[in-house]
Amino acid sequence: MTYILSDIHGEYELFCRLLEKVNFSDGDILISCGDMIEKGKHSVRLTKLLFSMKHAVLLAGNHEYDFLKYYWTLMRDARDYDSVLDKLRRYFPDDGGLLDWETVDRMEALPYFYEAEDYICVHAGLPLDGEGCMLPLKDASPEQLVYDRVFKDPDVLPRGGKCVFFGHTTSMSLGGGTQITRFLREGKRGDHVRDYHKIHLDTGAWMSGVLGCFRVEDCRTFYVGK
Repeated sequence: MTYILSDIHGEYELFCRLLEKVNFSDGDILISCGDMIEKGKHSVRLTKLLFSMKHAVLLAGNHEYDFLKYYWTLMRDARDYDSVLDKLRRYFPDDGGLLDWETVDRMEALPYFYEAEDYICVHAGLPLDGEGCMLPLKDASPEQLVYDRVFKDPDVLPRGGKCVFFGHTTSMSLGGGTQITRFLREGKRGDHVRDYHKIHLDTGAWMSGVLGCFRVEDCRTFYVGK
């Protein structure tokens, strides 16, 4: 089974409870659409757990990208790599002591999108032309993919046949409570992932205490709360 979620934001315990709820196993696939870090208290602990998972596809969100920009700035003038790591650890006030170079390197290597046969995963949004058709992902900048503020709008419905999973903006701020929001194609029932234009995943876990995920094979959603 394939489970997709976004914006865990350091909520380590919630994430572990969600894995238990869906009976996640080594044969399952997890896709995280970015923003693993910050806001919650266990950013590094959560990130290291995600990196240790056998079949996890992890994408960069704007919070990972901001962290990497800070890291790249430090490295430009670095003479002592130990001092760089010490500053990076202070970036995470609650569990930064767990940060190591392997985690930093793996974070730097995170992709900005993932494309499967029936769907695309991204953090914030995709570049579209004036008619809503998707532009080539390879030509999109990281900034477009992690900071986009237009894709969330209900009337922005990407054309092209594939469903787009995204997060970035909390469902509460969009008037959707704490639920994963589906944008169904006209005339479709919602039994298959291709029946949807896009699916918004950010349940605002760090603020609402609710974390959800979407299961691709049967289009079911699962939630846990504090």
